[in-house]
Amino acid sequence: MTQRASANGIEIAYDTFGSSGGRPLLLVMGLGSQMIHWDEELCESLADAGHHVVRFDNRDVGESTHFHDHGIPAFGGNGQVPYLLDDMADDTAGLLDALGWESAHVVGASMGGMIAQLLAVRHPHRVRSLTSIMSTPSPGAARPTEAAMAALMAPPASDREGAIQRALATWKVIGSPGYPINHERITRLAGLSYDRCFDPAGSTRQLAAIMASADRAPMLKELTVPALVLHGEDDQLVPLSGGIATAEAIPGAKLITFPGMGHDLPRPLWPEFVGAIGELTAAAEG
Repeated sequence: MTQRASANGIEIAYDTFGSSGGRPLLLVMGLGSQMIHWDEELCESLADAGHHVVRFDNRDVGESTHFHDHGIPAFGGNGQVPYLLDDMADDTAGLLDALGWESAHVVGASMGGMIAQLLAVRHPHRVRSLTSIMSTPSPGAARPTEAAMAALMAPPASDREGAIQRALATWKVIGSPGYPINHERITRLAGLSYDRCFDPAGSTRQLAAIMASADRAPMLKELTVPALVLHGEDDQLVPLSGGIATAEAIPGAKLITFPGMGHDLPRPLWPEFVGAIGELTAAAEG
């Protein structure tokens, strides 16, 4: 059941999985994606591996606070962005406070990986281990293909069916070429996302935050947290160079790459993700 917490001046919606006695594991999702994109079955698997799992909606998506009054940022102009990834990292720290967690193992996917990186930089005592999935320390380190950028910047849908069709078209481009597209899952998640909250402007504000935020590589070099980097070798949206740059920036980080994986989390790879994350968190606790 979805719960709500006050954090960093906003309201954050979140879910939990597993026993409160498990290793605390916070999942941070990517651009325009709601917490439901961390599949319940994957969350349950992480819980079964000994974690107390929390997934949540970032600001401007799902049932967390939206910044409607700020409108849509003008890219390439002199307009101010409503917030930066730093603010989203501070949201996450505030959620840890609300949960009563002094620290946690943090897993971030795509933009969520960027937020997780910054959480470790800005609040190092709050992060027991860091897992960065299909992410990058800066947009310049992993430039998307033209097809992926076109899919990302396509005009927003105007209704529920349009949102589903747009999701199917997007994942056809940026999904994993080595694994079959799960049309049923994409359709279900796109429909549920639309029903929970449809706010394309919020996703645009998140994208503006990504583009306006500083290169994290110099900051990541100062980290001492145990770190894992997972990345697909066929990612068109955040190419493999982003994962390599992340791993090279974080001292001692372990890099695992997956042939055939694009910019999603293919179900057949879930056991490998869970195993690698569980190994990292157990070692960090040891």
